[in-house]
Amino acid sequence: MASSQSSSTDLRLTGYAHGGGCACKIPPGELEEAVRGLTGQTAPNVLVGLDDGDDAAAVLVRDDLAVLSTADFFTPVVDNAYDWGRIAAANALSDVYAMGGHPVVAINLVGWPRDLLPMDLMSEVLQGGLDIASEAGCPVIGGHSIDDPEPKYGMAVTGTADPTKLLRNDTAEAGLLSP
Repeated sequence: MASSQSSSTDLRLTGYAHGGGCACKIPPGELEEAVRGLTGQTAPNVLVGLDDGDDAAAVLVRDDLAVLSTADFFTPVVDNAYDWGRIAAANALSDVYAMGGHPVVAINLVGWPRDLLPMDLMSEVLQGGLDIASEAGCPVIGGHSIDDPEPKYGMAVTGTADPTKLLRNDTAEAGLLSP
């Protein structure tokens, strides 16, 4: 299915969400308040963890290999189901790329209002995500779904990186990627 094709219905997906995409996130100040007393678990092999506020977590597996892990999902940002799936998958994969890594596998994360939206529309969302992951050479190997009052879609992605070349929010500087 091409992104120019219309969804199987004329439903406006964005009308089923109280906030589109990242607008549905808990505001940073409220989130900081909620997690104020929590601290990340430390371990010698955790290179980037909960306390770092980065795009993905990084764990040292061996001297030359770090495993990256992230999850990202959100409510519809566009009305076309296929395009929303593509956007959400690209967003999740980009967390691994942002750390200087390469995605290895992904799993789908889906919340779907079964009584409000047809399942074939969910299939279009999943196909969009699958197509983007395929373009990235990242197999989608499963997932998890729930019946939810609002549609939500995204992915949990596992990737790898050279631990000596990790890109981190707290060490970014101008020209970092320049040759």
